[in-house]
Amino acid sequence: MPPLSARLPDPLPWRELARPLARAEDALARLDERLRTSPIRDGWIARTHFADAVAALWLEGELVHIEDLVLHDAGMDIRAPTHELTRAHTVLRARRRIADAAPGWALSPTGLEALRRRAGESDPKHPQVEYPKLDYDGDEAKPAFEPPLAENGEFAELFASVDAAIAQADRTLASERRPPAAPAGERDPLVYDLDWDEDARLVQWRAIVDETRNMPPTLAAAIAHEAWSAIEPLQRAPGLGRLLAAAVLRDRDKTRAHLPCLAEGAKAVPRERRRARDTTTRLVAELETIAAAAEEGLKQHDRWLLARTLLIRKLDGRRSTSRLPQLIEFVISRPLVSAGMIGKALGITPRAAQNLVAELALREATGRGRYRAWGVL
Repeated sequence: MPPLSARLPDPLPWRELARPLARAEDALARLDERLRTSPIRDGWIARTHFADAVAALWLEGELVHIEDLVLHDAGMDIRAPTHELTRAHTVLRARRRIADAAPGWALSPTGLEALRRRAGESDPKHPQVEYPKLDYDGDEAKPAFEPPLAENGEFAELFASVDAAIAQADRTLASERRPPAAPAGERDPLVYDLDWDEDARLVQWRAIVDETRNMPPTLAAAIAHEAWSAIEPLQRAPGLGRLLAAAVLRDRDKTRAHLPCLAEGAKAVPRERRRARDTTTRLVAELETIAAAAEEGLKQHDRWLLARTLLIRKLDGRRSTSRLPQLIEFVISRPLVSAGMIGKALGITPRAAQNLVAELALREATGRGRYRAWGVL
């Protein structure tokens, strides 16, 4: 039996819900139709993944800079990643997984099991970064010392043995510093509440979602997130509730061209309304969140489309083999890009990437002399 706070209002307060429900339905339909035929649809989706992940942590009270998340995702950190950054990257990977899968996958038992197990696991498509790497703006990084190798390989064998000894010492020191791991299948009681029955809570949540089958999709998504907040099925899953609410919209065929950015929309709704005591007020706030997410997505789409049009005008007179068209599409698909990221995506050196950036006159976003990043807006 679901907790009292998770039960649906009976009857539903249609008088209070009708107006925000119509606004949310219309805004989502306009955005989805605009994206369906948009030339920057893929770039819009890639950009909003980052923005929604950062917004999810913002709602949790954690500040993550979007440029740090972009570099971390590309494996080009300029500093050791923080705990908040790794949590934002977990949200980013979960969002990508849901967006790339079939519409109903995230709400199925298989999808929920995969999503709840993703914390701390690596994604083969978007691997996590274990060690910080430097992103060089200039030429390719070169080792400070290259040992002269004799023809018979005696120096190679010598340095190989030295490297093996250093690696073994590092592993030994790391094992001494690492706390003893919990037995397989058990959770750390300092991190998890062992009395928290996640399986039973997930069953309760899915039962409520099933009850919304005959409701309008936006109202079903609002109820899904309201129930998730009341039941709290998973203890350590930042942002997953809103991702699953967005998955409800895809599953009910309300959005076919994108996965809504509900965390981004929630930033526009006052916390007092999102956490109000009255259930009806919270449901109205959820509908306002959906509408705000769609309206903000539409504004950002039009801004990025205009920026792409202005950049394409700079291609007049360029040779057909120029890499500038590829750079324009890559810049539109990321909030920020660095010389290393451009070089990896276009198959050129970081120095050549800097020359292309200068030709497009992209805006430098960091204000630094090294480890710089550029964006179009």
